[in-house]
Order: sequence, then structure tokens, then C-alpha cells
Amino acid sequence: MTEFIDNLLANLAFIFERLTWVSILDLILVTAVFFGILFLLRGTQAMALLRGALLLFAFITLLASLKILPAFSWLVQTTLPALLLAIPVIFAPEIRHGLERLGRAGALLPGSKKGQQAPEPISAVVSACSRLSDRQHGALIVLQRQDSLDEYLRTGVTLDARVTAELLLQVFYPNTPLHDGAVIISGSRLLAASCVMPLSASGVLTRSPERQMGLRHRAALGISEVSDAISVVVSEETGSISVVHSGRMIRRLDPERLENVLRAFYYPSQARGGLKRNLSRLFRRQVKRKQEEP
Repeated sequence: MTEFIDNLLANLAFIFERLTWVSILDLILVTAVFFGILFLLRGTQAMALLRGALLLFAFITLLASLKILPAFSWLVQTTLPALLLAIPVIFAPEIRHGLERLGRAGALLPGSKKGQQAPEPISAVVSACSRLSDRQHGALIVLQRQDSLDEYLRTGVTLDARVTAELLLQVFYPNTPLHDGAVIISGSRLLAASCVMPLSASGVLTRSPERQMGLRHRAALGISEVSDAISVVVSEETGSISVVHSGRMIRRLDPERLENVLRAFYYPSQARGGLKRNLSRLFRRQVKRKQEEP
């Protein structure tokens, strides 16, 4: 045991003696590449495929390294280039989504010309969702940001009307022609209703301990995975309100929290200012109570 520890320390010393800033930079770059790939694939079905592929690759490599299996080693060495060419085909949707995320991140750089357009009628959306929640009427509201949603607009009925709470309530009234599907809002205009959204295949809902989430929640997750849009969902079963963005869902929101979340997406500086104001008010109240105490 002592000899093993001595050898281990000697090997570590050998490595650190030859460690330069170039090799450190090399390790950082390799780590950043793997971290970026895993970050882009998190929460997608590709993560399970990637784990399976890595386990299979490790098992095959272990078998191929055995000298008692020359035929199997030849087969692996022959088919490995074909497997490498097949990886882009297998992960084509995930690679596309990852590049789209990267492109959206680049659009937010200081030199980008196009900024996100904040919808004016956030209060109308909050008011409509509050009343829909009380009546347990299902709804799916998609707020367009930088990414174009034209391909999904074509699947619905064009309205191009000013957004009001009454209009949203009428659209999502049960058994009306437009209540199925999603409405798409851009700026202060409700562009279309009864739009068909892509369904999520990430498995986020299947891992949830609750089962009250159906097609509306899957559609909200799906559109958030392929674009930077924000989706607001009202459950028809429970009346709970949820917000979905970038494949992440915030559930059980009351109207006040819903408004705060939506404004935080579009007005982050104002949201931070509001938080500071709330903290300062709380601090003043505590000081006032202490002064009033005998």
C-alpha cells in the first residue's frame, strides 16, 4: 500500500513539474467545449442518447483492447469511421437547437442591432390569466421575442388585433372555434389564435411527480425549446398558471408573481429596481416598528 501511494505521488509530481500555462489553457478549452455541449443538450432527449452512446463506446473499446479477440477488434476499427459519420444524423435536431441557442445568445451581444420587443399589454395578459384561472378555462399564450414564429402563425387563424383581457377571455372560452391551440402575441398585437405548437419530447413532464399537465404544457415546453418565446399556460384541470422559457417551467403562479416574472423577462433593470425598493420599504418598516416599541 505504501509503495502504491509513493508511485502515485511520484506520478503526480512528474505531471505538475511539466505543467505550463499552455497546457493549463489547453485543459480549460477542452473542459469548456465539453461543458458547452452538455449545457446545450441538458433537458433534451439527446442526453439519454449521449449516455447510452458513451456506455456502449466504453464497453466496445474495452472488448477491442483485449488481444484474445482479434476479429472483434478488426470489426470495431473498420466500423468506427462510419459510426462517427452517423453521429450528426442521429443528433441532427439537437445540434440544430444548440446552434439556434448559440445564435440567440449572439443576438444579445452589445453590437447586435435587433433588441427584444417588450409587449405593452402585460397587464391585460395577467388579468386574463387570473380570470381564466378562476373559471378553470385552459389557455396557452405565446409571447414572441426575437425569434420569428411565422411558421406557427400560418397554422392558426389570423386576428391582428390589439391585445385586451376581454379578447383573450373570448378566444379561450370553452367550445368556441378558437379555444384550442395557442395565441401568439407580438408587441401589443394578438397576431393569431388556434396556432399549433410543437410538442416537447424532452421528458420533463414525464419526470414530474404530478400528472395534471397535458398537451398545453407540452406545447409550451416545445415552443420554448425551439425559440426564445415566453409561454403562459393556464391549466384546464387545476386552474394553475405556469410560465415556460428555454425549456424551464415555473408553476403555481398567482397574478402578482406572474406579472413580476413577465416584467423581469422584458424589463430586467426595472425588476431589479423594484426588488431594491421592496427591500428598502421592508427595512424602513422594521426601523419604524423598533422606534415605536417602548
